[in-house]
Amino acid sequence: MAERSQTAPEAGNDLGNDDTIGGNVSKYMVLPTGYFGQPKKGHLIFDACFESGNLGRVDQVSEFEYDLFIRPDTCNPRFRVWFNFTVENVKESQRVIFNIVNFSKTKSLYRDGMAPMVKSTSRPKWQRLPPKNVYYYRCPDHRKNYVMSFAFCFDREEDIYQFAYCYPYTYTRFQHYLDSLQKRNMDYFFREQLGQSVQQRHLDLLTITSPDNLREGAEQKVVFITGRVHPGETPSSFVCQGIIDFLISQHPIARALREHLVFKIAPMLNPDGVYLGNYRCSLMGFDLNRHWLDPSPWAHPTLHGVKQLIIQMYNDPKTSLEFYIDIHAHSTMMNGFMYGNIFEDEERFQRQAVFPKLLCQNAEDFSYSSTSFNRDAVKAGTGRRFLGGLLDHTSYCYTLEVSFYSYIIGGTTAAVPYTEEAYMKLGRNVARTFLDYYRLNPMVEKVTIPMPRLRKEKPPPYKHPLLRGPASNHPNSKGGKKSSVNHKDPSNSF
Repeated sequence: MAERSQTAPEAGNDLGNDDTIGGNVSKYMVLPTGYFGQPKKGHLIFDACFESGNLGRVDQVSEFEYDLFIRPDTCNPRFRVWFNFTVENVKESQRVIFNIVNFSKTKSLYRDGMAPMVKSTSRPKWQRLPPKNVYYYRCPDHRKNYVMSFAFCFDREEDIYQFAYCYPYTYTRFQHYLDSLQKRNMDYFFREQLGQSVQQRHLDLLTITSPDNLREGAEQKVVFITGRVHPGETPSSFVCQGIIDFLISQHPIARALREHLVFKIAPMLNPDGVYLGNYRCSLMGFDLNRHWLDPSPWAHPTLHGVKQLIIQMYNDPKTSLEFYIDIHAHSTMMNGFMYGNIFEDEERFQRQAVFPKLLCQNAEDFSYSSTSFNRDAVKAGTGRRFLGGLLDHTSYCYTLEVSFYSYIIGGTTAAVPYTEEAYMKLGRNVARTFLDYYRLNPMVEKVTIPMPRLRKEKPPPYKHPLLRGPASNHPNSKGGKKSSVNHKDPSNSF
């Protein structure tokens, strides 16, 4: 156990420099300055040496206050956002202020009421701290960097407390989830290893479809979905799990989708980054979502494997790659929304807008007004941009973004913080929306639960002839979402 006294840093000195952070703290006990006796209750022990953990350094500022430094992504000092650490050896009723002092981003949802997550050994369900206890401000003591401070009171001495930027979703959890699905022996669910990461972790590829669609010579309409190319964007995994859970269910809509479509899902493109507790990069410090143009089989093996498969499907005359959706989380915006591509062909551009408009009808947390279409040069290496240029006019490529914090329901101004279940519900609604897009309603039995129409404000009108599949009626509607926020304190048992 490492024990070291920390003194308060002087304003403007080099202690704010990330060069002094080499790795995660490991069972690091903070003793008061000048204290040489036996450690006592209340001498806090910080730890981040566990899967997806991140805390690089702890400086004690005073008896009650601690400066905490995020460990930068491995081999890339630019990215410092994700944190995930534990605190133990606490004293009952001990009050502290933790300052996260070295964020690499200035804009943050902490300005809008977001709060860190917390759980403890006796209360294992993640909760958000009350927003009233969280402050986000520019700090003169840290070279005018933005600092997020939160006050906390430890209430149970035997508990180990864990704090995180958002709900963690680890590589091990993901593997256990896929193992549990495999054991169910569903004839419409297939799991294969498409490749391995640099550190030899699995790149899993799931195929969900009726076995008839996989017989030799069968024509396939493929929907390809990827997630967690940016490892700190944990909501991506919950959304992806929601998609998978719905597609393998016995819901009549899921059965109709499996009959009509082949879903290929690579839920975790950056397993090393996820395991290591990085925010944006792989083990070797690469932002994989900027390397789609020419991924290296040794430096970007997971990306290389997925790209090769997509090109193989594109060149197969029996396969129509209809959709590519890459799932991310956004650190400055509310709601779920999409990014799409811009095309010179106006009809193709209009067709591309159909799916997000339909999703807007089915998901109360999805905002069409926040959805945008672009071809910024800085995004050229992303999956959406690269595949949008590679694939033909019958394919549509999107980035699906979901807020790290909350959504605003149409017609209101109240921010509703996301939960794990709410993220998964968005995934279920993404899957359901393919029923509307392909007009598969006649394939669904009469006992089908109707598609929910949850939004008070509906999306803009779209042209019916642009939809694929047999004819059906869709109401025209208008849309939009208000952006002002009225924060409510969530209940919190801590």
